[in-house]
Amino acid sequence: MPQILPPLRLTGATVLRDGEMQRRSLALDEGRLTTGPLPEVALPGYLLLPGIIDLHSDGFAPRLGARVNWPSALATADRRFAAQGITTAFLAQGWSWEGGLRSPDQAEAMLAALDDYRPSALVDLQVQLRAETHLTDQAERLLQIVRQHRLRYVIFNNHLGQALSGARRSPQDLARRARRAGTTLAAMTAGIEAACARAREVPRSLCRLAEAFDTLGVTYGSHDDPDGETREYYTALGARVAEFPLTRKAASAAHEMMCPVLMGAPNLMRGGSRAGNVSAEDLIRQGLCDALVSDGDAPALARAAWALVDRGLLPLPRAWALISAHPAAILRLVDRGQLDPGKRADLVIIHEASRRIEAVISAGRLVWSTGEAGGRIAARQAPGRLAAE
Repeated sequence: MPQILPPLRLTGATVLRDGEMQRRSLALDEGRLTTGPLPEVALPGYLLLPGIIDLHSDGFAPRLGARVNWPSALATADRRFAAQGITTAFLAQGWSWEGGLRSPDQAEAMLAALDDYRPSALVDLQVQLRAETHLTDQAERLLQIVRQHRLRYVIFNNHLGQALSGARRSPQDLARRARRAGTTLAAMTAGIEAACARAREVPRSLCRLAEAFDTLGVTYGSHDDPDGETREYYTALGARVAEFPLTRKAASAAHEMMCPVLMGAPNLMRGGSRAGNVSAEDLIRQGLCDALVSDGDAPALARAAWALVDRGLLPLPRAWALISAHPAAILRLVDRGQLDPGKRADLVIIHEASRRIEAVISAGRLVWSTGEAGGRIAARQAPGRLAAE
């Protein structure tokens, strides 16, 4: 891990502060943003923006089979996040009857590997546990994992109906699903049958989990709400985060109930959902989207913010808030998301003309460096590990 930068004041740049772009300096010391006279690094022509917070980073492990070299996969993802300005990433790990990479066993293996890797990580790597609602027989084990690894974010998924409809359409559809999960068709079929048999247990299991999450201070929500009624059900349960609602009605219901809506940045960049669901851009136009997540495409987050600016939908401060301040508020990460004194020194340094990320600082450590700005700051960096070009 790179060493913490010495006390510095970044001058001459335009800083996102208090919801607007301001020409001012930004100081950091001992991994925090601070005030006071400090040695200067001049950065005219650059933007200083809060580090990106990704609440759903999928696809961080290769899906070529059920066996994964987790230390290698985590290190690769870590470097990719640093290069894209992501200073906090929630790795979306399955907890599912689907098996393979989404099985509880794999979740435990990943979490153990992450605990070992975290002291050397470039950015703050956390976990979003994606808990399938019909895996009721593993509920106590799930709670044990949440406590043991101090997880703070769980999303309820229900992919059973999707799997059943795919199986009815074509055996090949289910086989493809099994391959993506890193398991076999026979194992996937057995998982579906067992999940169906547990359907009557789901409501009671979710209530028990919700009560435990409330006690533990876990933020939880639901994935792919198809309609307002489904969102109302999860809201009543306490699962307030609405991740990837499929329809405008579901997103609107979430906002009426003061539940944050998360959409994928790739959806915004494509101009719509691949599956024909609601468009992220349409929800943003209507004020129904609170945050954007990478959904496995790390570069899409910064690009999405700029796309919102170029399409005339939002000014840069409001666009960038969708990937920094708002995600921090949703997960109650009070020490990041804004460039205020006392907060973590998480920031992205962007060349204003080219929009190229030239340096990324995570908790006061220079974790990505390229170009002139990166070189100026790196000159102050003591020798250490740096995710540089």
